[in-house]
Amino acid sequence: MDHTAPSTDVGTAYNMKPSTYDVSLTEVRRGTPMGELLRRYWHPVAKCEDATDTPKVITVLGEELILFRDKTGRPGLVYPRCAHRGTTLYYGKVEERGIRCCYHGWLFDVQGNCLEQPCEPGGGKNLERTRQPWYPVQEKYGLIFAYMGPPEKKPVLPLYENLEAVRSDEDIVAEQKAFAPGGPIIAPCNWLQYFENGVDVYHVYILHSNFSTVQFAEELASFPAVKWEYTPYGLQAIRDLPQKDGGTLRRITEFLGPVCRSIPDVFALPGPSERIEWILPVDDTHFTTFSAGRVPKGQDKIRTRKALHNGKLYDEMTEEEHQKYPNDYEAQVGQGPITFHSEEHLVTSDKGVGMYRRQLQNSLKAMAEGRDPDGVSFGNDMMVKVGAGNFFLNS
Repeated sequence: MDHTAPSTDVGTAYNMKPSTYDVSLTEVRRGTPMGELLRRYWHPVAKCEDATDTPKVITVLGEELILFRDKTGRPGLVYPRCAHRGTTLYYGKVEERGIRCCYHGWLFDVQGNCLEQPCEPGGGKNLERTRQPWYPVQEKYGLIFAYMGPPEKKPVLPLYENLEAVRSDEDIVAEQKAFAPGGPIIAPCNWLQYFENGVDVYHVYILHSNFSTVQFAEELASFPAVKWEYTPYGLQAIRDLPQKDGGTLRRITEFLGPVCRSIPDVFALPGPSERIEWILPVDDTHFTTFSAGRVPKGQDKIRTRKALHNGKLYDEMTEEEHQKYPNDYEAQVGQGPITFHSEEHLVTSDKGVGMYRRQLQNSLKAMAEGRDPDGVSFGNDMMVKVGAGNFFLNS
């Protein structure tokens, strides 16, 4: 006798398929699609002040590297294993002309040229045969930028219009910062889900304005009318927010390439955006952020939130407070180390996320076909026009 009854338990987790993520958009090591795409751009890897005569280990796009500054002031970024016998240059000594390995004293300059081999006859008669792997770096806006892609495809380092327009009463300040004030500098999740958090403008109305009380300016707390537009560099999100006085706040957030963006002041300070932010993938499951911004002379920080809930920083909140008053950190890290794209259900409010992913996929296709990705230039310079800002419109 068949005792099996028709089930009314539709949609249980038992029938879920194995969860997957989009490898082509998330993984950043050399040889992966996104890893190769990101290596076609310059990335900030440290603040200028971080490069000193003490070697520093940094990880960028899944590669461990050694950052240093020689005694003449030149920054260098080299592969950590000495080209001689493989010990780490973290224990090296920085000198006038470069970095000297602690093991047998081989000396390399900031471009990896071997200058001395002390244990060899005559100090090394075939120095030119050995090259320590290295990456080109440039200093700009208080940051050290590195290019880690094919040498023959190296673009010019972009200039940003809003950072170039520094007045006599302003300075440029560079920061490496946590995306949760008081949280870890290196966040434990994939770079893409955090970058998409900025593209996802509707979450400001829910997460930052209702769910966890008003976390930004009151002017940003109303439900927006949103329009997304492609630009020569990436994507713009244009939000029109109705104000209590009957006027409208037009807030434009701009995405200037695969990891670069300009987000207007969260205190609704009117005017063009005065800063640029880069999301740096550390590896597949970690990222950090660098910012450069114009500030009044004497101010040493970019104007950002100082606290999250009840005047507390991230690391001062209890677990109960984190659960009751979540922020971007909880929402992004809560997706896991790499979010499962197979489980998503994108809807109309995710239009910006879809447009951004299509833009990445188009660049991946261009590279696969032997073309250059969007937003790179090989001329003498590249000035990026930035339209981001808070603009109050009359009623």
